[in-house]
Amino acid sequence: MPRAARLAVTMLALLFLPAAGAAADEIVYTPQANADTVWLMTAAALVFLMQAGFAMLESGMSRAKNSVNVLMKNILDCCVGSIVFWAAGYGLMFGANESGLFGESHFLPVFMESWDYSFLLFQMMFAATAATIASGAMAERTRFTGYLVGATLITVFIYPVFGSWAWGGHHGGQGWLTKLGFIDFAGSTVVHSVGAWCALAGALVVGPRVGRFPRNQPPHALPGHNLNLVAVGGFILWFGWFGFNGGSTTSASMNIGLINLNTQLAAAAGAIGAMIGCRLAGKPLLLTMIINGILGGLVAITAGCATTTPDWAIVTGLAAGVLVVSGIALLDRLRIDDVVGAVAVHGFCGAWGTLAAGLFFAEDPFNAARVVVQLIGIGACFLWTFITALIMYVLIAAIFGLRADTLHEQRGLDITEHAEIGYPEFSRHNAYDSDVLDRISAPANPDASHR
Repeated sequence: MPRAARLAVTMLALLFLPAAGAAADEIVYTPQANADTVWLMTAAALVFLMQAGFAMLESGMSRAKNSVNVLMKNILDCCVGSIVFWAAGYGLMFGANESGLFGESHFLPVFMESWDYSFLLFQMMFAATAATIASGAMAERTRFTGYLVGATLITVFIYPVFGSWAWGGHHGGQGWLTKLGFIDFAGSTVVHSVGAWCALAGALVVGPRVGRFPRNQPPHALPGHNLNLVAVGGFILWFGWFGFNGGSTTSASMNIGLINLNTQLAAAAGAIGAMIGCRLAGKPLLLTMIINGILGGLVAITAGCATTTPDWAIVTGLAAGVLVVSGIALLDRLRIDDVVGAVAVHGFCGAWGTLAAGLFFAEDPFNAARVVVQLIGIGACFLWTFITALIMYVLIAAIFGLRADTLHEQRGLDITEHAEIGYPEFSRHNAYDSDVLDRISAPANPDASHR
């Protein structure tokens, strides 16, 4: 065969090889598909980074004697949650959903289309976010084992079932809220309110920290130990939110610009709203309140970031910042101990943001029918999540134990739960019993306890 003919045959073979592979896998590998995958995996990494933000913010808002315990909860609920969401949560949430209530396929998924692996990883990061919200609200007095059991059940059951109502049907069918036209683009309700209503149920069952609400006296503040961590954690969460909202396009599309612009504007307005709320309430401008205002703005815009305009995004964030201040004050009056303000930030602002997504829908704003659908979704989320979580935590308290012993709480859960101390240089001469520290630092010796 002449050289030119061999070259032509080789070029034709190379041209058709990708097509043959695509036919075998039922996937068309195009530059757009590759770009979509790269963007979604980048966004998944940004959402994963939010776990570091949660860990820093929640640890900083807790007292030093509980800092390791808070970090451990954030680490382990992400690790355990990833496994159980892969095993069962993904199928419940995104499997074939013919009933409109829950998915019925894709449990223990191993062999899927290439795109589905990317989608699964991205959604796994969302599940981890929902589960870790309860950690901050229940901090400083919750036993580690009981907390971890609760986080696992949130990830594998409570979150996926509601998620299937609003987002389900990736592998066929459709959730009942989706059929109604419910709008929650990136999860103000699906992720944040679910996590917050679980946190509220957990805080009620576990009760307030010792000394938080003295009898017949105003609430006693128990400030966190490290505001630097709080500020850095807030910035990391803000940064990760660009993947949280922008990645929910699941494609490298042009509307990412509007989505992330709305995200930025709402966060900035949330800080201003928190300042206004503090001034109206006659409160000092606390760093923790401003950071929570930013987060409240981010939570609120998450539902409507793709369907509202920048001016309404500012209104959404501004109102969320005021709502954070009033929401935290309301919980104090009700004597509900939420260490980090998670219920106000993720619950109240999540509900407001979901309502705002219907009110400020760019193509048809202030449509009463759409607002009614949004209210149905908000109410369904609260009823399902809060009642189920309340039953779950009551059972956990009875079976595994949920509330730490009073003595353990006073010494700090770092020592009693993990035999570690976050700040040993400072703790030895302050909050901790020196005998306990000596036993921790002593070599493992069965005779040591008799000395």
